[in-house]
Amino acid sequence: MFARIYQPARNAMQSGYGKTHLWILEFAPQEKRRIDPLMGWTGSGETAAQIRLNFETREEAEAYAREQGWPYVLTEPNPRKHRPRAYGDNFATRRRAPWTH
Repeated sequence: MFARIYQPARNAMQSGYGKTHLWILEFAPQEKRRIDPLMGWTGSGETAAQIRLNFETREEAEAYAREQGWPYVLTEPNPRKHRPRAYGDNFATRRRAPWTH
């Protein structure tokens, strides 16, 4: 079993950064997915792929993986660009360029 530890990115449909501060530990698939001959659904026999653990910090996730004896890969998140904007900022007097349609 090989674990992956990462911090999730913001969904394209989200405007905020909620639920992106947690660290996720999940397992890489060990078995190839196959198509069920009766229903045509895709699946596999391994249950570890369904496990997804949330941690508050990266250190907690790493410590848990080490405690369980699981090898893991840590993926560092890309730095986030903090651009607080509001609709009213379009009309602010401190704008560098005039706002036009």
